[in-house]
Amino acid sequence: MEHADLDAMIDRASDEQPMDELMMRRLKKRRLALRDQIARFELALDPKEPA
Repeated sequence: MEHADLDAMIDRASDEQPMDELMMRRLKKRRLALRDQIARFELALDPKEPA
């Protein structure tokens, strides 16, 4: 949910003028960190190697 919220915030912020570049970079960095965390959780729940 937080990842989707960040997506929506980034979309809204990109439509605003003038755009705050620092805020956009921070939001995108946070979104990427969340995406990485989600991928780690998914891998931990469903490992690719047989047990």
